[in-house]
Amino acid sequence: QGQFVESGGGLVQPGGSLRLSCAASGSIFRLYAMGWYRQAPGKQRELVADITSGGSTNYSDSVKGRFTISRDNAKNTVYLQMNSLKSEDTAVYYCNKILYPVAWGQGTQVTVSS
Repeated sequence: QGQFVESGGGLVQPGGSLRLSCAASGSIFRLYAMGWYRQAPGKQRELVADITSGGSTNYSDSVKGRFTISRDNAKNTVYLQMNSLKSEDTAVYYCNKILYPVAWGQGTQVTVSS
């Protein structure tokens, strides 16, 4: 079924960059459409970027042009490159399957602040 472990978060100033990683277990990871989600304090979890098994990508309007999702199936890993970060990007970031999500991991905290 798969499990996911997120890493790469931290504290960054506005305008800075971070690269998040999501390590997946399971031999059929390459078949999954994957997404990066985030949850800010007091808000619902939202999908910000997704990538199909074939590599097609989609982004929410709030991150389009600033974030890039990618995957390396040989490493069972999905990445989220985040540039031009804003304070409103502050949240816990999670990865999961798009269809039939599994149990959520602990996520990785991203804090954008001067």
